[in-house]
Amino acid sequence: MLAIGRALVTQPKLLMLDEPSLGLAPFLVEEIFGILQKINREEGLSVLLVEQNALAALEIVSQGYLIENGRVVMHGTAEVLKSNSDIQEFYLGGGETDFHNVKHYSRRKRWLS
Repeated sequence: MLAIGRALVTQPKLLMLDEPSLGLAPFLVEEIFGILQKINREEGLSVLLVEQNALAALEIVSQGYLIENGRVVMHGTAEVLKSNSDIQEFYLGGGETDFHNVKHYSRRKRWLS
Protein backbone atom coordinates (compact mmCIF):
# COMPACT_ATOMS: atom_id res chain seq x y z
CA MET A 1 0.00 0.00 0.00
CA LEU A 2 2.85 2.34 0.77
CA ALA A 3 4.49 1.73 -2.62
CA ILE A 4 1.21 2.46 -4.40
CA GLY A 5 0.74 5.63 -2.32
CA ARG A 6 4.27 6.81 -3.09
CA ALA A 7 3.69 6.25 -6.80
CA LEU A 8 0.41 8.20 -6.74
CA VAL A 9 2.06 11.25 -5.14
CA THR A 10 3.88 11.89 -8.44
CA GLN A 11 0.54 12.05 -10.30
CA PRO A 12 1.52 9.53 -12.99
CA LYS A 13 -0.39 8.90 -16.20
CA LEU A 14 0.28 5.15 -15.89
CA LEU A 15 0.53 3.05 -12.75
CA MET A 16 2.38 -0.25 -13.27
CA LEU A 17 1.93 -2.97 -10.66
CA ASP A 18 3.64 -6.34 -10.48
CA GLU A 19 1.84 -8.90 -8.30
CA PRO A 20 0.25 -6.48 -5.82
CA SER A 21 -1.64 -9.39 -4.20
CA LEU A 22 1.46 -11.47 -3.48
CA GLY A 23 1.49 -12.64 0.12
CA LEU A 24 -1.59 -10.69 1.16
CA ALA A 25 -4.70 -11.97 2.90
CA PRO A 26 -7.74 -12.26 0.63
CA PHE A 27 -9.45 -9.39 2.47
CA LEU A 28 -6.53 -7.06 1.73
CA VAL A 29 -6.36 -8.18 -1.91
CA GLU A 30 -10.03 -7.31 -2.31
CA GLU A 31 -9.50 -3.92 -0.67
CA ILE A 32 -6.42 -3.00 -2.72
CA PHE A 33 -8.00 -4.11 -5.99
CA GLY A 34 -11.11 -2.11 -5.13
CA ILE A 35 -8.99 0.98 -4.52
CA LEU A 36 -7.14 0.45 -7.83
CA GLN A 37 -10.44 0.12 -9.66
CA LYS A 38 -11.74 3.29 -8.02
CA ILE A 39 -8.57 5.23 -8.91
CA ASN A 40 -8.83 4.02 -12.50
CA ARG A 41 -12.49 4.94 -12.80
CA GLU A 42 -12.56 8.24 -10.92
CA GLU A 43 -9.12 9.66 -11.70
CA GLY A 44 -8.79 8.26 -15.22
CA LEU A 45 -5.41 6.76 -14.33
CA SER A 46 -4.37 3.85 -16.55
CA VAL A 47 -3.22 0.80 -14.60
CA LEU A 48 -1.01 -1.96 -15.98
CA LEU A 49 -1.46 -4.95 -13.70
CA VAL A 50 0.69 -8.07 -13.83
CA GLU A 51 -1.05 -10.64 -11.66
CA GLN A 52 -1.12 -14.42 -11.30
CA ASN A 53 -4.33 -14.33 -9.28
CA ALA A 54 -6.44 -14.53 -12.43
CA LEU A 55 -9.75 -14.60 -10.60
CA ALA A 56 -9.05 -11.38 -8.69
CA ALA A 57 -7.49 -9.65 -11.71
CA LEU A 58 -10.36 -10.47 -14.08
CA GLU A 59 -12.81 -8.91 -11.62
CA ILE A 60 -11.29 -5.44 -12.00
CA VAL A 61 -9.70 -5.22 -15.45
CA SER A 62 -11.31 -4.11 -18.68
CA GLN A 63 -8.80 -5.88 -20.96
CA GLY A 64 -6.64 -8.91 -20.24
CA TYR A 65 -3.71 -10.64 -21.88
CA LEU A 66 -2.58 -14.20 -21.25
CA ILE A 67 1.18 -14.46 -21.64
CA GLU A 68 2.96 -17.81 -21.67
CA ASN A 69 6.63 -18.33 -22.36
CA GLY A 70 6.97 -14.66 -23.31
CA ARG A 71 4.21 -14.76 -25.93
CA VAL A 72 0.73 -13.24 -25.85
CA VAL A 73 -1.39 -16.31 -26.49
CA MET A 74 -4.84 -14.88 -25.78
CA HIS A 75 -6.39 -11.48 -25.15
CA GLY A 76 -9.78 -9.86 -24.87
CA THR A 77 -12.19 -8.21 -22.51
CA ALA A 78 -12.45 -9.58 -18.98
CA GLU A 79 -15.88 -11.01 -19.79
CA VAL A 80 -14.59 -12.85 -22.87
CA LEU A 81 -11.63 -14.26 -20.97
CA LYS A 82 -13.75 -15.33 -17.99
CA SER A 83 -16.15 -17.18 -20.29
CA ASN A 84 -13.39 -19.02 -22.18
CA SER A 85 -13.46 -22.71 -21.20
CA ASP A 86 -9.66 -23.05 -21.25
CA ILE A 87 -9.22 -20.00 -19.01
CA GLN A 88 -11.85 -21.39 -16.64
CA GLU A 89 -10.20 -24.79 -16.52
CA PHE A 90 -6.55 -23.80 -16.22
CA TYR A 91 -6.66 -20.46 -14.37
CA LEU A 92 -9.99 -20.10 -12.58
CA GLY A 93 -10.30 -23.56 -11.05
CA GLY A 94 -13.18 -24.80 -13.21
CA GLY A 95 -13.24 -28.02 -15.18
CA GLU A 96 -12.03 -31.42 -14.15
CA THR A 97 -8.35 -31.38 -15.13
CA ASP A 98 -5.98 -33.55 -13.10
CA PHE A 99 -3.09 -31.15 -12.61
CA HIS A 100 -0.84 -34.00 -11.52
CA ASN A 101 -0.89 -35.25 -15.11
CA VAL A 102 1.34 -32.57 -16.67
CA LYS A 103 1.34 -34.11 -20.16
CA HIS A 104 -2.47 -33.91 -20.29
CA TYR A 105 -2.29 -30.30 -19.11
CA SER A 106 0.15 -29.33 -21.89
CA ARG A 107 -1.84 -31.19 -24.54
CA ARG A 108 -5.10 -29.45 -23.61
CA LYS A 109 -3.67 -25.94 -23.92
CA ARG A 110 -4.58 -25.54 -27.58
CA TRP A 111 -3.07 -22.05 -27.86
CA LEU A 112 0.44 -23.43 -27.37
CA SER A 113 0.40 -25.58 -30.52
